[in-house]
Amino acid sequence: MYKIQIIPRTLHFKQPAGTSRGVYTTRKVWYIRIEDRNAGRFGIGECAPLPALSCDDLPDYESILAGHCRNTGMTGTIDYEAMRPYPSMLFGLETALQHLHTGSVKLWNTPFSEGKQGIPINGLIWMGNFDEMYKRIEEKMRLGFRCIKVKIGAIDFNKELELLAHIREHFSPEQIELRVDANGAFAPDDAPEKLEALSQFRLHSIEQPIRAGQWTAMGQLCKSSPFPIALDEELIGINTVARKIELLETIRPQYIILKPSLHGGLKGSAEWITLATQRGIGYWITSALESNIGLNAIAQWCATLNPVLPQGLGTGLLFTDNIDYPLSIKGDCLWFDPEAQAPDFKHYLSE
Repeated sequence: MYKIQIIPRTLHFKQPAGTSRGVYTTRKVWYIRIEDRNAGRFGIGECAPLPALSCDDLPDYESILAGHCRNTGMTGTIDYEAMRPYPSMLFGLETALQHLHTGSVKLWNTPFSEGKQGIPINGLIWMGNFDEMYKRIEEKMRLGFRCIKVKIGAIDFNKELELLAHIREHFSPEQIELRVDANGAFAPDDAPEKLEALSQFRLHSIEQPIRAGQWTAMGQLCKSSPFPIALDEELIGINTVARKIELLETIRPQYIILKPSLHGGLKGSAEWITLATQRGIGYWITSALESNIGLNAIAQWCATLNPVLPQGLGTGLLFTDNIDYPLSIKGDCLWFDPEAQAPDFKHYLSE
């Protein structure tokens, strides 16, 4: 029914991106181009697994992706059950089909896609040494971000407390919402003490204080923490509804953070939202170092959820060789310009 091409690309960061899995200077993605020759239309999606983090970061990734593309091309539909173990592939196919069906990078009809409303986002402070992080914090405050997320766990903990103190010296919690992301850096034994030390800065939340897989310990922390805990890496590889329920019931976090490329594509992320909302658990949406193709898809979908909390949607602007999209950050919001020229896919995706 559809012709599908897989186009691998290596993207280059404007500056090294420090994460819990090391420092990225490049990243590999696979673009999917779905064509309906009868209708004379095509759609583009992005498959972007994160090395050593995604549950579908596999040595035979491209061959598995090719198999699912063949099946989708023949049937015209996605076999969601078969693709549950491959969230980044599922996200690429879902969004390529949505692009194909709408015929536009304005993937859903929302105030965001009409250019009438921006999506509030957090200003992300990447891991680095003290001086680097200090300068980045100063820049985000200067740009007017009302929510700043600081990645911690890479330098001395007392130095990280100094960075947070610097923000609070200048801005109250009413002026700037502060989030931190520990990426599992704390040990379960010393996590309560560190959470107590962090609480003086009146933080909105902390992401993943201890490493994933320690459900009992994480549940105890969520119950006793002086401020909310959000799960991120904990959700990776939890792909069935039964396991999602088990995790939420066992840990009872205050928030979950959803990256469609990591957490089940759009369909799997929507499952997480439904299950979390039923249990009084909040959520927000985050991109996962995709290019603008993936970022736009996540943002367009996120806008259908009518987000209130600041989202994590600025990272697609980090690459030197990104495709131009009508996306921009103004103040502390991500905006889409529906009047801008359409992306030049033919040039960008040419072999």
